[in-house]
Amino acid sequence: MPKFMDIHRNMKGLTADQLREAHQADLDIQGEEGVTFEHAWADTDSGEVFCLSEAPSAEAVQRIHERAGHKADEVHQLTLSV
Repeated sequence: MPKFMDIHRNMKGLTADQLREAHQADLDIQGEEGVTFEHAWADTDSGEVFCLSEAPSAEAVQRIHERAGHKADEVHQLTLSV
């Protein structure tokens, strides 16, 4: 299954608890779209959040994020890995 990295912007001041809650909101419904969110990272200085997932499509990733209340600004399929 393809891997995706998505980016959320304008999230300055995000706390570790808020990141954990947002990630859990994705995990709670991810199966409905066949998505598996693997990890989330935040750069609190820039306000960017990055999520790594496996999914059938970028659209499936975005639908889960939208339903969880935090639409991604970008979703990128990762086609090479070492």
